[in-house]
Amino acid sequence: MRSFALLLLLLGFAAPSPAARDFLTTDEADQIRLAQEPNYRLRLYTEFARQRVALIEHLLSKEETGRSSLVHETLEDFTRIIETLDIVADDAVSRDVDITEGITAVAAAEEEFVKTLKAIRVRKPKDLQRYSFVLDTAIETAEDSLEVSLEDLAERKGSVAGQRAREQRHRETMMTPEMRREREEVAAELKEEEEELEKKAPSLFKKGEKKPEKKP
Repeated sequence: MRSFALLLLLLGFAAPSPAARDFLTTDEADQIRLAQEPNYRLRLYTEFARQRVALIEHLLSKEETGRSSLVHETLEDFTRIIETLDIVADDAVSRDVDITEGITAVAAAEEEFVKTLKAIRVRKPKDLQRYSFVLDTAIETAEDSLEVSLEDLAERKGSVAGQRAREQRHRETMMTPEMRREREEVAAELKEEEEELEKKAPSLFKKGEKKPEKKP
């Protein structure tokens, strides 16, 4: 079995820097940037989540100095990976991209994640109180993600569209009169610029010819 230190090194978990900590390692972030196809991205995020669960299990297998804080951070990273995975899936279905292959793998993995994380809570490690909240958050996030991963993709697309419409309406209700007026002014300026550019655009019609009118 890999040593505790080696496992941390392989996963890129060095001491946290004073700056905001990213939930992916540098190598993982590079892999994501290269993976433009949604199904492949979903598989990558799933594998990263699986590595975090494996690391948590390893950390809890023996008492080590600083174990609690590492478990806490890894649970936070796991949660953010699952949330990002859901964003990738939602974006894909909203663009009519077929993610059947990727989301099937996601759902199968998330069932394992939920089972493993719940088992940790049942075991009640001695330092559980130090990461109890983030553990519950991770379980809840994985369960919610699993629920939508098992949805029909057409239904998920409708849900995503509805959610985005609700968010847009909420943003509009939160706008002050000044913000609304500013948005209208910007829209009016953009329209004027488009009309001006259209006037200046070279015409392909001969002298005396007119642009045909659009049929209703």
